[in-house]
Amino acid sequence: MSPRGELRGRAARLARLLPSGPGGGSQAARTPFVLLVVLLLGGGLITLLMLNSALNEGSFRLNDIRKQTTDLTEDEQALQRDVDAYAAPDSLQRRARELGMVPGGDPAFLNPDGTVRGVPSAAAPSALWRPAPPPPEVVGRTPSASPTPSATPKATPNPTSSQVKPAPSTSGR
Repeated sequence: MSPRGELRGRAARLARLLPSGPGGGSQAARTPFVLLVVLLLGGGLITLLMLNSALNEGSFRLNDIRKQTTDLTEDEQALQRDVDAYAAPDSLQRRARELGMVPGGDPAFLNPDGTVRGVPSAAAPSALWRPAPPPPEVVGRTPSASPTPSATPKATPNPTSSQVKPAPSTSGR
């Protein structure tokens, strides 16, 4: 009697599902399963490699963007310092003097009905104001040394009409 003949009922049904004989049918049934497992593992490794490469690329881009942001922030702060230096009252006053500007006089205001409130006065140098030296074109000489920003310019009289030379006439007289 065969070993399968002795089994009855449930055991017999289970024995029929298993391949019969050593080596013959088991190799053929195992091959598709092994190929499927190898393909799944290979696909998973390739997917993991691609994901890792994408993450590394993103990390490099993030570092570049952070460095660029830091550089731009430093540039912005330097520009803001420059703007603050130019907007300082002392700097504005010095540059206005260099341009020949004087402090304004007392203002007068017009009311809606057309009347004037206040007494207007002309702009005139005050006691604290010192005129800047005139530009070299007006005086006719070049400055020997440029003043440093901390040095205050010496008081010089404003050029009068006798100091300014008129342009030569080309009318043919």
